[in-house]
Amino acid sequence: MSSVTVVDAHGQQLAPCSPEKAQHLLAAGKARLVTESPPVIQLPLVAALRPRRDEQPVVRPGAGRTLLLHVCCGPCGTYSIHRLREQGFDVTGFWYNPNIHPFSEHERRRECIAAYARDVGLPMLWSEGYEMPVYFRAVAGHEAPAERCAICYGLRLGRTAQTAREGGFDALSTTLLISPHQQQSRIRALGETLAQQEGLAFYFENLRRGWNERGRLAREHGLYQQHYCGCIYSEWEAAARSAAK
Repeated sequence: MSSVTVVDAHGQQLAPCSPEKAQHLLAAGKARLVTESPPVIQLPLVAALRPRRDEQPVVRPGAGRTLLLHVCCGPCGTYSIHRLREQGFDVTGFWYNPNIHPFSEHERRRECIAAYARDVGLPMLWSEGYEMPVYFRAVAGHEAPAERCAICYGLRLGRTAQTAREGGFDALSTTLLISPHQQQSRIRALGETLAQQEGLAFYFENLRRGWNERGRLAREHGLYQQHYCGCIYSEWEAAARSAAK
């Protein structure tokens, strides 16, 4: 064996080392064995690799920018917050979800994201009160999923955009973009329109690629994972699907 492949905590490949050095690092608890054949060890650090002379440095889209992130629940906040920070944004969370029913469910989800925000050092802004009547008045006569969801997105993103402007943020986004159950293209279109009206940018990224990581992080932090989107209609539909199984 001539050399051992070495990677950092994010899987970036570093300079290889000799088998003897690899054994020393493993024995000292300074590395872990990833595979034996081919031999790969991982160091518990993130290396700041210098770009090669023929490479352009990676420009992160959020570098130097503040972002207000609408958070629909704790689990969906996990990967989303991590990813946006990874993209360079200075992220602040925002809680406004008048669709969530009943009040006890609203409070349980609010307390869940509050606990997670403390765990990861995320500053939060909170929309005070419980505006469920606002949601019901808005969707009355438009209870079909596609219609009511579009109205719901507009309510939540509209308040987020307004709060972002008042708070002097550069951009806004939402954790709704991580869910495969939400209408991502509609969320993006509404977000961009509402952000533009407030003189801001809407940051879109297909966060669905982090859906599995979302589940892992939610379990790791012991977060409450709800079984329906939030409104009473989605609760009924979830119950109907469960009964049909």
